[in-house]
Amino acid sequence: MRMQEVIKAPSRNGMKVRIRQLPTGSSDARPLLKEMKKEQEFYVIFDCSYQMASELLKQDLFALDLEPYRYSGVNMTSFRLLNLDNPYVVSVVQKWSAEWQFAPYRPESGLMSGMMTTSAALMYDAVFMVAVASQRANQMTVSSLQCHRHKPWRYGPRFMNLFKEAQWDGLTGRIVLNKTDGLRKDFDLDLISLMEEGTTKHVGDGAPRRTKLWTKFSSTTKLSAYPSLFFLSDRLTIACITSTSFELPCIHVLHLTPASASVPIEIGVWKSYTGLNLTEKRDSSNNITDSLVNRTLIVTTILENPYVMYKKSDKVLYGNDRFEGYCLDLLKELSNILGFSYEVKLVSDGKYGAQNDKGEWNGMVRELIDHTADLAVAPLTITYVREKVIDFSKPFMTLGISILYRKPNGTNPGVFSFLNPLTPDIWMYVLLACLGVSCVLFIIARFTPYEWYNPHPCNPSSDVMENNFTLLNSLWFGIAALMRQGSDQMPKALSTRIVGGIWWFFTLIIISSYTANLAAFLTVERMDAPIDSADDLAKQTRIEYGAVRDGSTMTFFKKSKISTYEKMWAFMSSRKNTALVKNNKEGITRVLTTDYALLMESTSIEYISQRNCNLTQVGGLIDSKGYGVGTPIGSPYRDKVTIAILQLQEEGKLHMMKEKWWRGNGCPEENNKEANALGVENIGGIFIVLAAGLVLSVFVAIGEFVYKSRQNSDVEEAFCFYYGVQSRQLQRRDSPSLTGTSKSTDLESGHLLEDDVCSLH
Repeated sequence: MRMQEVIKAPSRNGMKVRIRQLPTGSSDARPLLKEMKKEQEFYVIFDCSYQMASELLKQDLFALDLEPYRYSGVNMTSFRLLNLDNPYVVSVVQKWSAEWQFAPYRPESGLMSGMMTTSAALMYDAVFMVAVASQRANQMTVSSLQCHRHKPWRYGPRFMNLFKEAQWDGLTGRIVLNKTDGLRKDFDLDLISLMEEGTTKHVGDGAPRRTKLWTKFSSTTKLSAYPSLFFLSDRLTIACITSTSFELPCIHVLHLTPASASVPIEIGVWKSYTGLNLTEKRDSSNNITDSLVNRTLIVTTILENPYVMYKKSDKVLYGNDRFEGYCLDLLKELSNILGFSYEVKLVSDGKYGAQNDKGEWNGMVRELIDHTADLAVAPLTITYVREKVIDFSKPFMTLGISILYRKPNGTNPGVFSFLNPLTPDIWMYVLLACLGVSCVLFIIARFTPYEWYNPHPCNPSSDVMENNFTLLNSLWFGIAALMRQGSDQMPKALSTRIVGGIWWFFTLIIISSYTANLAAFLTVERMDAPIDSADDLAKQTRIEYGAVRDGSTMTFFKKSKISTYEKMWAFMSSRKNTALVKNNKEGITRVLTTDYALLMESTSIEYISQRNCNLTQVGGLIDSKGYGVGTPIGSPYRDKVTIAILQLQEEGKLHMMKEKWWRGNGCPEENNKEANALGVENIGGIFIVLAAGLVLSVFVAIGEFVYKSRQNSDVEEAFCFYYGVQSRQLQRRDSPSLTGTSKSTDLESGHLLEDDVCSLH
C-alpha cells in the first residue's frame, strides 16, 4: 500500500518499473546493487528505514562506479516538517539533545547524533495531543479491558471528535485533522538544501537545480502513501521511503551539486493548500565550480535537422542514445576534452528563446536563466538581446540569413532560340538600320559624280552614263554585308566608301555579340525565378514570406532599422498567423506546397537543398552571425567550452562534423549533356527558316515566270499580225492586174511592219 502511488506515477508517464526485494536479515545489498548496475538501472527507489537508507548509500558508493560523484560532493535537498525557526521547537530539540548526551544510547529514543528525527517529533506531538485531550475529557472513564472481548470503548467516538475539532500547535507545526477521514491537513513543509554556502537563508524567486520529483504535490495529494522519499538526480537517482510512526510525510530530495557544508538551508515551503513554493534566489554562480571533470551537466536542446534528431533504431532507446546529429557529436567532443558527463533533454516548449512584450523569455534561454540546464547545445544564434541574459561561447559555426524558396520550373530552349541572343527590339533596329543604310547609299551614289560611269568605254564621246547602286542593288549590298558575304557592287567614291565602312563596322559588332551569346542560349535551360533577393520580396505581396516564430531570424527583422527589413517585418507581423511558422519543418512543408518563401539560416538551407532538389537558396546572405553554446550568465563553464571549441576548430573536427551531417545524396546537375550537343529543339528554327526561304524562292520564281510570260505574249501577237499581213500581200502579188503597183506597196508595207515589230522589241 505504501508503494502503490509511487508505482502508479511512472506508469502514467509511460515508464517501466521493476520491483526488487531487499535482503532480509542482512544489511549487505551489494549483490543487488551490482545486479542493478549490470542491468543499467540508474533510477532507484528504496522502501526502507532511514538507518537502512544510510547503509545502502554507503554500499552504493562502494559497489557502483560513482567516480563522477565521489569527488564532486552530494547536495541533499529535503522536505522538513520541523520548523527550526520556531523558538518552541528549538527549545524542545535542545532539551532532547542535552538528554541524549548524558543518557545511554537508546535507538527508540528518536535521537540520532543528538538531533531529533521526524518520527520522534511526530510521536511527541501525538503524545501531547492525547494528554491534552485526556485533560479536556475528565468526565470520561476507562473501564478495565479484557483481551478476549472486542468491545469498543463507549467514549471512543467522543474522544476522537476532540482530536478532529481541536487545533494544536506542536513540534511539527499547526495540527488540524480532517473531520471525515481523520488525516492531517493544512500543514507546511520546508524545502531545505545542503549547499556549499552553509546556513545562509535565501529568499526570492528561483528554482533549485536538477531537483527531480516523482509526483506533483497539491492540497488534494495524499502523502500518507509515501511518508519519506529520497531522490538523487543526474546519472544516479535514488529515492528511499522510510517508515514513520504516523501517516505524515517527510520527503527528502537529493541531487548532485558541489557541496561541502553540513547544515542545510531553506529553499522553499510546501503547504497542503497552496502546494510547493520555492523561495530560493540563487546567484548565477551558485553550485558551479571551475572544474568540469567528473561532473554531469544537464544539456537542453531542440529537435532540428541535422543538429539534433531522433536516432532510427529497431530497439527502444533511452537517455542520450535516443538522439544523434551534429550537436550530439559536438557535445561528445566537448565531453572528451573537458571530462564531463551530460544528460540531454529537449526544451519543454520547443522554442529557441525569445522575449515577449512583457520582457519574459521562453525556450532554451529561459531554462538557462532558471538554471534548470547547465548548457544549451543547439543551433542557438548569438544575439545582442540574448547576451544580456545568458552567456555564449565562441561560435562553432558561422552563417547568415537567406531565403529558402521552391526551385522554378526550367524552360527548354525553343526551336527559334537562335533569335534569343538579341532582343526583339534589337532585331527590329538592325532591320531598320539595314534599310536606312541602303537608302542613304542609294542617294549618295546618285549624288556623287564618282559613282557614274560610261557603259561603252570604246565610245568616249557617248553621253550615256550608268550607276550600279540602284535601290535594289543598294539593299543587296547592305544585306550581304550584314550576312558577312561579298557583293558585285563595290563603292568607288569616298562618300559611299565611308557609308560602307561604317556599315561593316556596325555589322562586325552585331555579329560578334550575337555569336558570343548564341551558344549559351542554345544549351542553357532558362530558369525564370520570380524573386532573386530580399528586395524582390519586400517589393511584392503575392509571394508570402516569413520565419520561425520566436527565433533569432524573427528577432533580427523585428529589431532591424534598415528600411527594407522594416518593410518585411511589417508584412510578417501583419500576417502572424500565416507568415510565421512554428518550426523549420512546418516552414519547409509550406514552401513545397504553397507559394511561400522561408527566411532561415543559410546552413539549414544548405542541408535541406542537398536532400530536396525542389528547393534552393535565393540570393545571398542578409546578415552574418554564429551559433554558440549557451550557459547561464556568469558561468565559468563558458570559457572552458570556448577553449575546447577553438581546439576543435584548429584540429579541423568542426569541418569534418559538418561534412558528415550536411553531405547528402546530392541533386543531379542541371543540363549535364555530353559535349554540349545541340538537338532539334535547339536549332530546329534554322531549318524552318531555310525551308521557308526555299519555298519563298519557288514562289518568286513562279511570279517572275508569269510576269515574263505576259511580256512575251505581247510580242507573239505582234509577230502574228506581221505574218498575217505578209500572207495577204503574197496573195495579192499573184494577181496580174496589180503586179507593178502592188509589189512596191507590199515591200513598203513589209518594211513598215518589220519596223513596227522591231519597235515592239
